[in-house]
Amino acid sequence: MSDAGKQPGRAAFEIKKGTRQVMTLSEAEVEKYLDPKELLAGLEDGFRGLELGEVQSPPRPKLSVAGKGFSLAMPAWQPGMQLMVKIVNVFEGNLEIGLPNHLAMINLFHPDNGATSCVMDGTYITGIRTAAAAVLSARMLSRSSSRIATVIGAGVQGRQHVRLLPLIRDFERINVCSLRFEDAQKLAAESEIARATSNMEAAVRESDIVCLATHSPMPVIRSEWVRPGAHVTSVGYCPPHGELPKDLASNHRLFVETLDAFQPTPVGCGELAGLDASVGTTLGAVALGRKPGRVKDAEITVYKAMGVAMEDMVAANLAYQKAKREGGGGVMAW
Repeated sequence: MSDAGKQPGRAAFEIKKGTRQVMTLSEAEVEKYLDPKELLAGLEDGFRGLELGEVQSPPRPKLSVAGKGFSLAMPAWQPGMQLMVKIVNVFEGNLEIGLPNHLAMINLFHPDNGATSCVMDGTYITGIRTAAAAVLSARMLSRSSSRIATVIGAGVQGRQHVRLLPLIRDFERINVCSLRFEDAQKLAAESEIARATSNMEAAVRESDIVCLATHSPMPVIRSEWVRPGAHVTSVGYCPPHGELPKDLASNHRLFVETLDAFQPTPVGCGELAGLDASVGTTLGAVALGRKPGRVKDAEITVYKAMGVAMEDMVAANLAYQKAKREGGGGVMAW
């Protein structure tokens, strides 16, 4: 057909979005459709993608509300997935009014046209993806013979660690420690192999895997408590310092999500301030075989998390795709 026979295109001002149908997923629905085993596998693939440069994940901007909290915007995209943008708000005073101290919303967008494909709650995802990345580090770096773990912290992260750890090792026991012993008891009651203990030092000294999951502004353990051959994970974020002893990070093999962990907060981790990025090894480099993970049974390995948007992208896409396959979720007009 010649150009003369073609219908003239519409001007941009003539094209309107109109009403579109968008999937919605509540917090409960996200939990329903996000399989923890699939999440662990997806995160390992995601770390490979980060290392290969396949994932776009720019630094997260921050808004601060004096005396209240802060808000972070976290976008990420990898070919084959929906575009993802998470807004997470951290307001510690929320616990006093019956709200989680981390609240999040995630939007997914179609990579072909940028149209909104899903609006979902991100609060559950923020909790489980952080713990899942730490537990994945334990699967990759702890000794296969690990049988005793200790989780320090009985909040959202503590609960997810206790839930996910049995997926990677055949544990005899998971010790649970908390500032409030009654919180540790409540959490331990949710697992057949967990037990609450008030003797944190003894718990750490016997453990093959030690998981720090607190909001402490100072170290919650001493480095000399950690036995040879143990793997230590830390997911707490409380700048300018934090829960992980700095000498554990500086004196042993250190693993991170990305080398951005060595940047100033809020992008990086307060416990790694002053350390050169060359001392860190990314999980992606280990997953790809570019760098070694554990090389000796007796060495102590340390994983420090700061949380990266790739993890939210993977979790949100998994929940969205499963809900889509099963006809789940709600619908909103947009």
